[in-house]
Parts: sequence; C-alpha cells; structure tokens
Amino acid sequence: MTNTQFPEKAVPLLSWMCGIVLLTAIASVLGFLFLKGWQSFNLQLIFGTTPPLEALLFKRRVFNGLFPAMVGTFSLVCLAVCWAIPVGIAAGIYLAEYARGKTRKFLNLIFDVLAGLPSIVVGLFGFSITIFLNRYLSSQIYPCLLISSIALAFLVLPYILRTTQTALEDQPASLRMTALALGASRMQNIGRVLLPQSLPGIMSGVILATGRCAEDTAVIMLTGAVATAGIPHSLFSNYEALPFYIYYISSQYADQEELASGYGAAIILLFICLMLFSLAFFIKKRVSLSAH
Repeated sequence: MTNTQFPEKAVPLLSWMCGIVLLTAIASVLGFLFLKGWQSFNLQLIFGTTPPLEALLFKRRVFNGLFPAMVGTFSLVCLAVCWAIPVGIAAGIYLAEYARGKTRKFLNLIFDVLAGLPSIVVGLFGFSITIFLNRYLSSQIYPCLLISSIALAFLVLPYILRTTQTALEDQPASLRMTALALGASRMQNIGRVLLPQSLPGIMSGVILATGRCAEDTAVIMLTGAVATAGIPHSLFSNYEALPFYIYYISSQYADQEELASGYGAAIILLFICLMLFSLAFFIKKRVSLSAH
C-alpha cells in the first residue's frame, strides 16, 4: 500500500467512526433523558389539576402544570423569529448586493462579533433597555415578553443574516445577468429572481434561529421569565418558559418528584422544538419545490 492510498482509505473509516460516536452520544443523552423523565410524563404534568379542555380554551388557569410555560415558550420563539426575519433578510441583502469596500468589511466584523456574543451579554442588553425606558422615558415597561423577544431576536439575527448573504452570493452569474439583460432593474432582479431562488438557504437560517430561541435561558431569565406567571395576557406581561423552568427545578428541586418533572419538561421542550423544526422543514421543502 502506497503512502497516497492509506489516507484515501483512512478518511472514510475515520468519518464513519466520528459519525458513530456522534450518534452514540446523541442516543445516550436522549435515552437518559427519557429514562429519567418518562415516568412523570402525563397530563397532570402539563395541566395539573385543571381539566385539559378548559385549559386549552383558556377558561381556567393552570396551577402546578407546564401548560403556561409551553404557551410562553411558543409565543417567545414565534415573536423573536418574527422580529429577526425581516431585519436579518434585509441586512443580508445589503451585505450581498450593495455593501462594498471598507463598509462591507466593517459590517462583516460587527456581525461576526454579534454572532459570538454570549447569551448572558444579550440578556444584560435587554435588561439595560428596560432600565433605560423606565428611567429616562418615564415608561412603565418592565421585564416582559416583548423585551425578551427583542433580545432573543438580536441573539439569532446573525444566523438569518449570514444564511441570506451566503444564499444570495452563491447564485450563479448567469442567473444574475438574465433579468438585467431583459431590462429589469436591480431591485426587481433581487426581489423577483435572486431572493426566490435563495429562499431554501434562507430557511436554513430560520431553522437554526428557531432552535436557538427555544433553548436559551440566560436571556429570558434577565428579561421577563418568572417561575409562576400563568399564560401571558399581553406583550408587556411576565411569562413562563420551559428552559427557565428546567433551570429553576434542576437547581432548587426539593425531592426526586420535582426533579423528574424537570426531566419531563425537557422532553416537552424537545417535542416543541421538533414541531417547530418540522414546520420549518415543511416550509423549506415547499419553497424549494416552488423555486424549481
């Protein structure tokens, strides 16, 4: 066997080994989680002593159940992604199509720094916004769902921005020139040709942003999440969230039953993430089919 043949045969073997190790690690974590939390996974964990139908119709408040935290988590993720999508896509279009020279380098540096910010710093930023509004604008805004969603939008903005920029820059030159050669303006070329063709790649950034919003704890614990708030009635109210509940229970549980409920909450959070990912993948698939 020559020296050149050995790396060619070793690389596939190492790739398979790394893949097996990764799958084993994921299966071990999920297996441990389900083993610890499945025994507490029931309707009482979600709705407490409240009848499920009355809880789903918001007729009665749920006590000692995770339903308010599920609603708060879902609302938080949807709001944060809705704030981040238009800003991220617009910034990505500007960087890919308009920014040049030193301006492009400066903005790339700024967004790279933003992508590397620890979530606790983003949480402090959201908390500082609340203090500023109360002190200097005589506002009655306190840590709430709105502040948390805006802070999370800043946290996930780089994912959508970079995937938009990359998807636009990867479009072939022939596609770029076709609409311009037929008399379309630059804005028409971007809006009607390049952007529709880039939507599958942009949706990848939306999927990443959705996952990051659903799992973050440091941001929300400083900007509005509390242990018992019930279902949020407005954007300016406190709320419950599954990541905060898991953190709270795991650090201050009184007995093994409470700890098991924390594992059950983690399973529910996985199911919510799976549902959101499935919705995002479905939209991505439909967009890919329509683009082709």
